[in-house]
Parts: sequence; C-alpha cells; structure tokens
Amino acid sequence: MSAIKVMLVDDSAIVRKHLTELLTAGGIEVIGAAADPVFAMQRMKVQWPDVLVLDVEMPRMDGITFLKQIMAERPTPVVMCSTLTEKGGQTTMQALAAGAVGFITKPKLGLRSFLEDGSNGIVAAVKAAARANLNALRRTLPGGAAPRPLQVQAAPVASGAMTETTDRVVAVGISTGGVQTIESVLTRLPRTAPGMVIVQHMPPNFTASLAARLNGLCALEVLEAKDGDRVINGRVLFAPGGRHMRLKRSGAQYVVEVFDGPLVNHHRPCVDVLFKSVAACAGRNAIGVVMTGMGDDGARGLREMREAGGRTAAQDEASCVVYGMPKEAVRQGGAQEVVSLDDLPGWLLAAAGERVKEQG
Repeated sequence: MSAIKVMLVDDSAIVRKHLTELLTAGGIEVIGAAADPVFAMQRMKVQWPDVLVLDVEMPRMDGITFLKQIMAERPTPVVMCSTLTEKGGQTTMQALAAGAVGFITKPKLGLRSFLEDGSNGIVAAVKAAARANLNALRRTLPGGAAPRPLQVQAAPVASGAMTETTDRVVAVGISTGGVQTIESVLTRLPRTAPGMVIVQHMPPNFTASLAARLNGLCALEVLEAKDGDRVINGRVLFAPGGRHMRLKRSGAQYVVEVFDGPLVNHHRPCVDVLFKSVAACAGRNAIGVVMTGMGDDGARGLREMREAGGRTAAQDEASCVVYGMPKEAVRQGGAQEVVSLDDLPGWLLAAAGERVKEQG
C-alpha cells in the first residue's frame, strides 16, 4: 500500500519543519509544505495530496476560507491544526461544518515540545483522515459532486471578520484634548499590548511629530501609519493628518489602508471611517474606545463595533477635556462601559485578556 501523501500549510517555518519530520517518521509522505494557501495551490496543481494539514491564521488567505474553497471545488480530507481549533471552540465547529474531518489543537505554550512528541495525535489524525469516504464527503457539501480544478488567487484583502483570531485590534477615536490624554494611556501599556489603530483629529504634518514623540516615551512602537502597515502586538498606528485610515484583512492578518477622500463628519481622518471598517474586518476580535473630543464622530462606528461583537467603552466625563464624542457614544448605545482615564490601560488589557480566555 502506497504511503499517504500530505500537504502541510502553515505560516510557521518551525511548525512546517517539525510536522514534516514527525509525519515522515510515521510513514507518511509529505509532498509539500507551504506558508499560505496560495503557495500551497502552486504545489497541489502538480500533485494533489491525499490529506491536507491546514493552519487557520495565515497571510493572504486564512485556513477556514481555503477549506471552504477546497470543499466546494475538490473535496479532500482536511485536518485542521491550529491554536484556535480546540475541542468545542467556535473555529473548530466552523471548520467541521465546512468539511474538515479532524482537528489538532496546537498549544499556545510549549509548541516545539508538542510537535516533537510522537504521541501528540497528529500522525493518527492524518491516517484516520486518509480513510475518509470521499463520496460521502462530496454528498454532504454543496458544489462538491464532481471534482474540478481549484483556482486560488492571492487577494489583497478578505471580506468579513474571522470568528476568532489570536490577534486583537484596539481602535481609538480621540480629538480635542487628545494629545496629553492618549499619552497618558500609551505610556502605561506594555510592549505586549494588542495592536492599536488611532484616529486623532489633527491636520497634516502634526501626526508624524506626535507619533515620533510618543515612540520615544512608550514601550510600544508608535508610528504614523503608511498604507499596508500591519497591525501587530506592540504597535500603535496613527492615521496621518488629512487622510482617512481603515482596517482591512489579508488572510488572518490585519493591515491598514491609508487613503484620500472627502470629509466625513467634517473630519479627515474620520473616526467613523476607521471604526466601521474595524467592525467589518475584526468583529468580535476588536476593542473600541471613544475618548475626549468635540462632536459625535465615532459614535455610530462604535455602535457597529459593539453590534459586531467587539468590546467597547467611552471615556468618562470627569476625565475628559471635552465630553462630546464620548457622550454621544454612550447616548447612541455604542459604549458598553464608561471608563476613567486612569482605569483605561487596565481595561484595555483586561478586555483583550478576556477574549483570549473565552477561546480557552
């Protein structure tokens, strides 16, 4: 009987290396190992695998999107292997509903030791997947009755939010009185804080100076955003004065788009433009805060973030220089909580930590 042929798709070179060694030692032939689905398809067009071992969080295309495309076009046994695919987890249920035949949970700590442990269940899961009844699998999936070539192309952005990700996005809207206020928050956050995207109402040229100054004061990396910058832990991106900024998703990664456009809510950059994009792209993986400022910019966007499942808050009146934007955010139902400036850094970290805890 010929060896089971497997394709590995994971953006970690260390994971690909150790999984290849583990599966090979188990008598399984690894015909390719790719960093994302687009690279994987280049190899799969040459030789189709018996089993696909698939990560979830990858650049250019996330694993759940790729799984759905595979199952719609050419059903193939898939074993999900991710920190997000845990027993009873939402991503696991989503993957199984899309047609995955098995899953392995990568630990958040001790990953290398786990991958080197022959009793971790990965070899057994792949062998079990190889015995899956493809005819039955095709019958249960829409559009899978007749295999046909699958075309996977890199997309600059993905539509919609993933159910869950290990990364969080903190979105902040702030205006009058914001320079000292945002400094008070950022200087009290650790390097491990979630990635942040901030609209501070400022004219051109001022935001670059603000970001440079804060970068020298904070443990965080603080930058004036450039088009295509990634949102990652420990990084703060300010929308450039005079330009809008919105969040987009490239696979499982978050990036910003910086662009020109008309004034929105009398502002450019506009908080609502940012917040609405965060609601659409990050969903329940986002945290939103409206801080001191005049007017109502951000109130509608914060409500959309809350409706998408994100955690939201407004700065309290006592600590605001101008209690305009936060007041409207509360009045329009966007803010779940009202938080003082002193408590805000701890609230942000707790909100991010709670999302991690919810995932198990």
